Amino acid sequence: MEKNTVLNLRCVLYQPDIPQNTGSVIRTATCFGVGMDLVEPMGFVWDEKRIRRAGMDYLEHADVVRHASWQAYRTTQPADSRLVLLTTQGAERLDEFRFQPGDRLLFGRESAGVPPDVHQAADARVIIPMVPAMRSINVAVSVGIVMAEALRQLDAWPKSR
Repeated sequence: MEKNTVLNLRCVLYQPDIPQNTGSVIRTATCFGVGMDLVEPMGFVWDEKRIRRAGMDYLEHADVVRHASWQAYRTTQPADSRLVLLTTQGAERLDEFRFQPGDRLLFGRESAGVPPDVHQAADARVIIPMVPAMRSINVAVSVGIVMAEALRQLDAWPKSR
C-alpha cells in the first residue's frame, strides 16, 4: 500500500502520554490516508510492541514523522499550512469551522493539553461540541471525529475498496 496523505492533511500529536491512544490515532490516520507528526518528548518510551498493540499491522503503512521538540516540528511545518488546534478552550465549534487542504490538525497531551505558547501559535482553535457538564473526549476518539469532519468537508474520503 502506498503511503499518501489526503489533500496534504496531517494529524499532529503534541507530546502524547498514552501509547495505546497514540497507536489508535496512527491506525485511524493511516486508514484515512492522513499523515502523522509526533512531537516529543512523549510520556512513554517509543516501543514498537506497545504501539503495535493498538496500531496493529497498520504501522508499516503509516506516514509517521517524529520531531524531537515543538521547535523542531515548527521548522518543518509548511508556511502555507494552517495549524488547527483542537482544544476545550476552542473559539470555534467543529461544526462551524471550515477545513482547508494542508491543515495540520493539532491535538494536545491527554493529561494537560498544550502549553500557552503552542496555543498561541495556532491559526485556529476549535472545540468539539459536547454536553456542558463533560470535561473532554478521549484524544483517539477526538482525532476520529475531527478527521471524519475534515474529510467530509473537503470531499476527500478515501476511495472504497
